[in-house]
Parts: sequence; structure tokens; C-alpha cells
Amino acid sequence: MTASGPEPRGASAQTGGGDGRRPALARLLAPRSIAIVGASDKPGALGASVLANLERFGFPGEIHLVNPKRDRIGGRACVPGVADLPLGIDAAVLAIPGPAVLDAVRALAERGAGAAVIFAAGFAEGGEEGRAAQVEIARIARETGMVIEGPNCLGLTNYAAGVPLTFVASAPQAVPESGGVGIVSQSGAMAVVLGTMLSAKGLPLTLSVSTGNEAASGVEDYVEHLVDDPATRVIAMVVEQFRAPRRFLAAAERARAAGKPVVLLHPGRSSAARDSAATHTGAMAGDWALMRAKVEQAGLVVADGLEMLADCVDIAFRCGPVPAGGTAVLTESGAFKALALDLAEAIGLDLPAVGPEAAATLRAAMPDFIPVSNPLDLTAQTLVDPDLYRRALAAILADPGFGSVVLGIIQTDPETAAQKFSPITAALRGLGVGKPVLFAGLDEGAAVPPDYVADLRALGVPYFPAPDRAFRALAALRRGAETGAEAADPIALALPAAGGMIPEHRAKALLAPAGLPFPPGAFAASVAEAEAAAARLGYPVALKAQAAALPHKSDAGGVALGIADAAALERAWGAMHEAVARHVPGLVLDGVLVEAMGRRGTELIVGARNDPDWGAVILVGFGGVQAEILKDVRLLPAGLSRTAIAAELRALRAGALLDGWRGSPALDVEAVVDLVVVLGRVLAGTPAIREIDLNPVVVHPAGDGVVALDALILADPA
Repeated sequence: MTASGPEPRGASAQTGGGDGRRPALARLLAPRSIAIVGASDKPGALGASVLANLERFGFPGEIHLVNPKRDRIGGRACVPGVADLPLGIDAAVLAIPGPAVLDAVRALAERGAGAAVIFAAGFAEGGEEGRAAQVEIARIARETGMVIEGPNCLGLTNYAAGVPLTFVASAPQAVPESGGVGIVSQSGAMAVVLGTMLSAKGLPLTLSVSTGNEAASGVEDYVEHLVDDPATRVIAMVVEQFRAPRRFLAAAERARAAGKPVVLLHPGRSSAARDSAATHTGAMAGDWALMRAKVEQAGLVVADGLEMLADCVDIAFRCGPVPAGGTAVLTESGAFKALALDLAEAIGLDLPAVGPEAAATLRAAMPDFIPVSNPLDLTAQTLVDPDLYRRALAAILADPGFGSVVLGIIQTDPETAAQKFSPITAALRGLGVGKPVLFAGLDEGAAVPPDYVADLRALGVPYFPAPDRAFRALAALRRGAETGAEAADPIALALPAAGGMIPEHRAKALLAPAGLPFPPGAFAASVAEAEAAAARLGYPVALKAQAAALPHKSDAGGVALGIADAAALERAWGAMHEAVARHVPGLVLDGVLVEAMGRRGTELIVGARNDPDWGAVILVGFGGVQAEILKDVRLLPAGLSRTAIAAELRALRAGALLDGWRGSPALDVEAVVDLVVVLGRVLAGTPAIREIDLNPVVVHPAGDGVVALDALILADPA
């Protein structure tokens, strides 16, 4: 089941009306009384499955059954309708067809029910009639304070409170004092699948909730609850669309402050950019990339698949935050050593050299034929000298340059596993696991006795059947730990009250005082003014047609470069006006911008966007006028530190060009960073700006700065 388009929501589930004594969301998540509307004793019926779950969990509160055709089910009394329920029931589960749901919600509201779980589909995702019904459900929730989960959901299971409000067969599980993992998913199916995966890893669950269409409660409500829940240590999420992004980001920031990792899987990487985008920046800043930039800044770990989601949760739960520093790899294969180096480079996982003290310790601890390196190949020597694991681990764990360790071990069969797991586990137990240590089998499918895996997990060491998964999850966790915002003074621009597209000459006049570098130039409304400006600037010059309705001038013949003298300028003026008139009949130009020709350099596109949902973001990439073809871009949340901005620039596919390539000079990265910082300050101080497009930006060698050759601003009216 999946979420469907945004709909009006009810009041916050945290602050809804409730019963005057308990918070509204608590009446759903930990109810004292439950009604099953559509109760049944027919095997496989949704109502029967909900009742079976409640009885399996030993729910101690009141259970009320609603079925107009039955007086009793399984020894429990039934009432014929919702109107016959007692007043003030905490939560009702609607195990009924979609057409009957709206009347049931109305009746529950009249009886003062605190919450309802709606399984039925066919609402916002099912056409206009269903959409209208969902809007009405949201209105009822908003006006009465009811919490509505769904429609089109699988319900929830609160393991910590012993409450299963789902038709999926569930078994109770104890939540240890050390806590567990909370799951929030718009997709009910993915909530179940993820719960199964985490349980198979031996991870306890506190709450699993599917939000479905989110008529009157959404992922942000349940994340806010889990951030404040002392039993939940890690939050795992599957979200297809954030409907209240800024509220979610605020909750994510609180989770980071509380030291509570949040791991997200967000399908939709391949979705197209917004059709309404008017600039290069807007067209290239797709929703998924923008979402990722903002949530990572808030500290989330973004997974690229279900396996990685579960793997990241495993590491975060067992190991806690991954400290700064690179990763050390201990293995028993020279070939795997090379494979590990290849993969680490591809995914951005740092495998630094062994530090001098640790290198000396390792050299003394190992046979001469084993070179000291990272990855460290212990060879088959461990079979004859199993204490080699302990000696190597002691040196590696003590090296401050390493924040984590991956053990890439050949398992083969139970006999071989016994020779290896026992000394490794004993070494880790004796040394203490002060930083994340991950065990990764090189031979997925090897017959490893489960007790060995359980022993590792008891020590806080996640077990992976394949090393690639360990590396990728570790890299994602490191990326999440390295992001963050840096405060900067906002810069307010005096925008025209009418808003809309602000053409280049006006955009540059607004942006230049903020510190953005442009070529020397002047606006000209006539040939005579253009000639006078060119004489002041010095030939050669460029001419660029100016009109708000002509954002991409070169497409219309509105750019002339390298004009050498007054005669050439006059010819270019006439030709330009003729070309624009052919391309956009009836368009009247404001005039022409005359600019001095500058030196050639490496072209970037740099832009900025105040997204109405997510806030400010900066786009940087290679390509200049070819940017939309090359698509070598990065989205940076406004407010990143200078160090983080520089790292993002170097993460571009052509990032090697920045530091010099095959004899070319290193480029002025610091000047590009300056430009990005200024754009972020402008967005912060001028929220009416929708988009800024600087394309191309010419980058010169280090120390020589950057120049933005073009500029556009798209703004909202005052």
C-alpha cells in the first residue's frame, strides 16, 4: 500500500482534542479501550485477524465488537452499530468496506472516540468520490480532535505497550530496557517487510506504524512521538512523500540533538523535476535530490534500498554514532583487499593508512611476510595462529585515525567458522568494542552456526553476510554524521513589488552589492548608449538582449560576443533585435546589457532556490550552458559550512578539474565557496526569492576568483 497525493490534514495528532485527560496520539498508540467495527469470526476476515492479534498480545483493556448480524463473537458481546458503543472509546479499528467508512467516522466522532484506524482503500487514490470522502474525514478529524490513521493502511503495532491494531498476524515481543527500533512507513507492506528484516537481525521493535494516505495524521506525527519515546533508540522510515517537510525537519533536528539516529528510504529518485520550474536551477533541482539534501543536513541517513535501510539501522542500533575517522579493514584475502579498495573509492568510504604507532605495533605482532597496510590481509596465517586476530585488532582499535573496523572473514563451513569466530569473539570481548566493529562474511551462504552470529551481536557487532552491504551502510552513516548547518548573517534584497522574472541587468544590480562577482557592464536603451558604454568599458564587448519574458537569451539570438568596435556593435544591435523579433513575435526588449569580455575559464552553473516546502537550497555543477545535458550537479542545503561546501564541489563527477587535471592549474575553489555562501545568505534574508540562476559562472585559477556571466531572479510578488 502506498500514500496518495496531498490532502488536507486534521489538527496535529499530538495536540488534538483527546478526552480531556490524555494526549490525542496516546489514545491511538496506547488505548485503554478498543472497538473493532466489522468484527468477525470468519478466518481471514480483517476484523477476525485484529481480534486474534489483541487476544494473542493479551490486551488488558476493554474490547468492543461491532457487527449488525451477530450478538456474540468468540464469547464476546457484539453491538449492532457504532452508535451503540460506549462514549469515549480510545481507538476504533474500521475493518469495513470503503463506502461504509465515512458514516462510521461520523458516528465515532459523535461518540467521542479518540482515534480510528482505517484499513480500506479507494479514497484519494481512487478518484474524485474517494478524494472527497478523504477530505471529509480530514475535516471531521480537524474539528473533533480525532486521530485518524490511514485510510489505505495496515494499522500499527505498539510492541512496547502490547497493542496490535493491525490485521497482519503479529506476535508480541519484549522491548529490553536498552530500547528498540521504531518504524514509520507510509506503505503498510514495507512496514511489515522491514519489521521482518529487523527482527531477523535480532533487533527489538517498539512501534511499527503505517500511515497510508495520511488523511489526518502523517509521518511527522509519529516521528515526533518516537523522538520523545525513551524506549526508542533508532527510527526507521519508508516515505514516498513528505507532506509537512518543515515540520519533519524540525523533528529530525530534535532527533539528532537527542542522539537518536533516523534512517530513511525514500523511493522516487528517478522522478522528473518540477514542470513549473522557470530557470535552469529550478529544472535541475528535482524533488528527490532536494529532499535528500535537506534531510541529510538535518542528520538523517538516507538508504538506497530496503537492505541498506535495515543494515544502517542494525549498525546504528548496535554501535551507536559512527565516530570521526576512516575505516580499517581486516581480511584474509589479498584479492578482497583490492576489491575493498575499489568499492571504498566508488562509494566515498575513507580507508586511510595505518597510523605510525599502530603500524609499529602491527609490525611487531605479525609475521614479516604480512605487510602493514589498510586493508590488512592477515592471510591464512590465522588458521595456525588464531591469536593473530587479537593482536591485529588491538593495534587497529587503538589507532585514533580509525573510527570503525570491518572484518572481512572467509567462513566456508561450520568447522572453519569454529576456528575463526571463537578467537575473534574472544578478542573483541577481551579488548572491548570502543568503536563500531562490523563482521562481514566474504562467502554469503556459508553454513555459519547461528550461535556464533548471536555471540557477535551480543557484543554490539553487527553481522553481514556480504562485505559490500557493510561498506555501503557504513558510508551512508558516515555521510549522515558529517552534515549540518552553519549560521550566517542574512542579506535582504530590495526586490520589485511585482515579483516575477527579473531580467539580467536588474538581477545583477540587486546581487552585486551582496558580493556576487559580475563583469563590468552597463544597460543601454539605444545604440548610442551602447556605443558610449562600450567606449567606457573598452572593446571587445558583449551585447545581451534584456526582457523579463526572455530568460534564455541565447536560444533567441539575443547574445553577441567579441564585438570589436562601434561599427560591429551597430550591426550586432540590429541583428539581435531582428532575431529576437523572429523568435518571440511582439516582444519589446527593455534594452541591451553591454559587458566587457572576460577571460575564458572553467564553466559552472550555480543557482539557488527557496523551495516552498523544504526551504533554501543551492545547486552547483559543471557545464555552463550544457548543464542540463551533463547534469553533473550537486544540491547543497543553504547554510553548509565552508568545509562541507568544498567537499560537495569535489564530489562532482568532474570534481578532479577543481584541483588541477593533467597539468591544468588548480581552480579557485575558495571563490566558488564564497559565492555559494553569499547565495545562501541572500536566500535567508529574502524569502520572496523563488529562484536565482547564475549560468555560466567562470572559474579561474586559484587566487583569480570567479565571474558570473549571467543572472536571473524569479521572485514572488510582495
